[in-house]
Amino acid sequence: MSGSILYIHGFNSSPASKKASQLIAVMNSLGLGEQLRVPALHHHPRQAMAQLEQAIGELGRPLLVGSSLGGYYATHLAERHGLKALLVNPAVSPHRLFDGYLGPQKNLYTDQTWELTHDHVTALAELEVPAPGDPQRFQVWLQTGDETLDYRLAQQYYRACALRIQAGGDHSYQGFAQQLPALLSFAGIGPDQYQGIDFAAL
Repeated sequence: MSGSILYIHGFNSSPASKKASQLIAVMNSLGLGEQLRVPALHHHPRQAMAQLEQAIGELGRPLLVGSSLGGYYATHLAERHGLKALLVNPAVSPHRLFDGYLGPQKNLYTDQTWELTHDHVTALAELEVPAPGDPQRFQVWLQTGDETLDYRLAQQYYRACALRIQAGGDHSYQGFAQQLPALLSFAGIGPDQYQGIDFAAL
């Protein structure tokens, strides 16, 4: 489905996150809500990937938009299916980061508590792919002020892709709403469809 988008949220996040909410609002205002999926992902990577594979099956060939850990999932899926991906402050090799975080976790939006185990880390490691090399299929948006992930890791890993690096910002990616026209365009949604939207008001 041309113009379809699959948004993949990050670690301990949800469809209620700010970026997801802004994207949902725009797609609904364009009358394209049916072409967007924002699944509430299970905390275990294997179950999350099953959810994402189902969403891809429903949408056809969506643009994958992945934030943080969602960027890692999106990279794996884009390489597996030959899809386009737009990654926002993506996590690189998150299984190496999570070793120090084993134990109880709490979702920031749902208050769900769960246990991060070695099996989560193993499942994440299994999703790692060689660094992508196609700037036509990958856009990577980074902000240097990301307090959660070192943007330079993503800058290095995705160096062969189309990189957009902004000074400052934070892990949530400041100013995401104003960048949505570029996201929509990458998804194949033309400016004629969204020129009446005030993105700054989102």
